[in-house]
This record gives sequence, structure tokens and C-alpha cells, in this order.
Amino acid sequence: PRQARADASVRAVQIYYSERLWVPASWWVIGMFFAVSFVSAVGLYAGPMVSAVASLVTAGCVAAALVAYGNYRIEVDADGLHAGRAVLDWASTGDAVALDREATGVRLGTGADPSGWLAIRGYVHEAVEVTLTDPDDPHPYWLVSTRRPADLLAAIERARQARAKGPEVSAS
Repeated sequence: PRQARADASVRAVQIYYSERLWVPASWWVIGMFFAVSFVSAVGLYAGPMVSAVASLVTAGCVAAALVAYGNYRIEVDADGLHAGRAVLDWASTGDAVALDREATGVRLGTGADPSGWLAIRGYVHEAVEVTLTDPDDPHPYWLVSTRRPADLLAAIERARQARAKGPEVSAS
């Protein structure tokens, strides 16, 4: 049997929070309804063989789109706050606040700054806002969708505290 070797270039990172913002089940129902209605129209016009192929292709495309859109990860680790592929390092962060549904709506509407950076999914109605302290960053804040704003906020605080303490050195 092969033994796994640890790669020296890979380092262990403490993950304080991780959430994937999957699309809700209702979106799957709507997406598949679209696929069925599209295939019905094609099937009536082109015949059963074309309809069968169109069914598979359309359902596959709808499923791929829903999985891709819902495969959005929010993560807090020692390096920073990750929203999808974007990373906000701890040195650039200021205050963070959890927003309920109403406050998120205001922050996305009349209370929005057009230069704010948004990691929003329309089917997630709560968010966390993180103010940026870097004067060279064009974004004054990040607004990040989350289903668990209090947990995300607590993880941000834990990661900041761990960073402030610095790496732990073992006495040997």
C-alpha cells in the first residue's frame, strides 16, 4: 500500500467558519419546470427522439447552472475572510457587524455605497458587513451573504483574536 507523504508546500490553516450558499430547493423546482416546458415545446415540434435528447441536455444545463451558482463558499481562516475566490486579509479589516434581513435590505438599497464590494446571493436574506481600513482599497466595505450571521461574526472575531496572539510556539 502507498503511504501518503506530507507536502512541505502545503500548510495547515485553522478554519473558523465555513458555509456553502447552495440554492434553495424552490430554485430546483423552478429550473426543472423550465426544462420540462422547454422540452415539451421542442418535443411537440421535432418528435420523440429529439425531445429525449433535448430533455437530457436541458436538464443537465439547468442542473449545472444551479450547482455552479450555489457552489459559493464563505470561509474564515487564519488568512482572512474568503467569499468565493476573493480573500480579505485581516490587516485590511475594520469593524464587522451582523445584519438581519431588514438591515441587509437597507444596505443593498437606499443605504448602499456603490463602491462597496458585494458577495450576495439573492436567496440568502442576511449578511455580515466588514469595514475596510486600507485607504488604497476602492471598496469601503464587504457585504457578505450568510445564513448564519452571528456565527460568521463570531468566527471573524475568533480569527482576529488568534491572529493578534500570534503563532503558538511549543516549548520542547
